[in-house]
Amino acid sequence: MSDVTVTVRGEHEARLAPERATIRVSVRAEGPERAAVVDRVMRLAEPVRESITARQEGGSVVDWSSKRLSVRADRPWNNEGKRLAPVYYASIDLTATFAEASELSIWVSDVSPWDGVELGWVDWHLTPETTARVEREVAAEAVRVAVARAQAYATALGLGDVVPLEIADVGLIAPTPTQPMAGMAKARGAALMSADAGGGSMEYEPDEIVISATVEARFLAR
Repeated sequence: MSDVTVTVRGEHEARLAPERATIRVSVRAEGPERAAVVDRVMRLAEPVRESITARQEGGSVVDWSSKRLSVRADRPWNNEGKRLAPVYYASIDLTATFAEASELSIWVSDVSPWDGVELGWVDWHLTPETTARVEREVAAEAVRVAVARAQAYATALGLGDVVPLEIADVGLIAPTPTQPMAGMAKARGAALMSADAGGGSMEYEPDEIVISATVEARFLAR
């Protein structure tokens, strides 16, 4: 039998527990006087900052940031179709990255009842070092899968070894439907409010992070 060109796809994925959790918190205030609203939101945000910096000093928060004060005004309409006096809205957004889900849950339970505090969604992720290492490992394993698949085809055809001709991320050798980007980390998280009669506590349960890679390869089977 003459040489045969074999084109295959190799896939691999790894599932890891998140190493970090980044949460966004907004502190808001509103009222009829701009100066009073600004003063109030600054006072409400201060204990939130202090609670974050205290945990950073203790090692449970690895990084945090605070955006500038944002102020806007709006003139609402009453039920008679008349514009009312301006209402001022002020907000300060903060983000904090926790090293452990348990520490995040405790902190959220502490600050969630505070006046003006609004908790946002949580971004579960890995450290950059872990992401880079696992992406390399997953990509290499995807290539090994492609080689093994091509060799299996060659053996079934009664041929010998396969020689690589081309290898690329999925879709670059031949047009294919849209696929997840090779090596892309996907993070999913869920925030569940406790159903306990006492209420008030927040429990965060992160899903695993999936890092996947898909390659296409073309071999010559002899």
